[in-house]
Amino acid sequence: MKATMTPTGKQETNERVELARYTISADERVIYGQRVRGVVRIVDAPARGRGRRYVIERELTAMAELEAIVADYLQQALMWNTIPALGPCSLLAELQERAR
Repeated sequence: MKATMTPTGKQETNERVELARYTISADERVIYGQRVRGVVRIVDAPARGRGRRYVIERELTAMAELEAIVADYLQQALMWNTIPALGPCSLLAELQERAR
């Protein structure tokens, strides 16, 4: 008996879509969404194309989830004037709350 494998679905990568832009003192950044192998991910990249990229989130399942994450991310970038994916935003917020 011979076993045969057939693909159950096409695993493709879609074109990336610009979801938002933001500017901090150091640079202008772009948030992209893209479906890669059936999984939606959100990435923060430099607007000029050169520099470090950060995965913000992956394996999103709903549009409302994506919109909420992007809105929160933009709010953090505006509030802290830094790339939220770097990680210090939550620490800065906590320090600010303690100082009050």
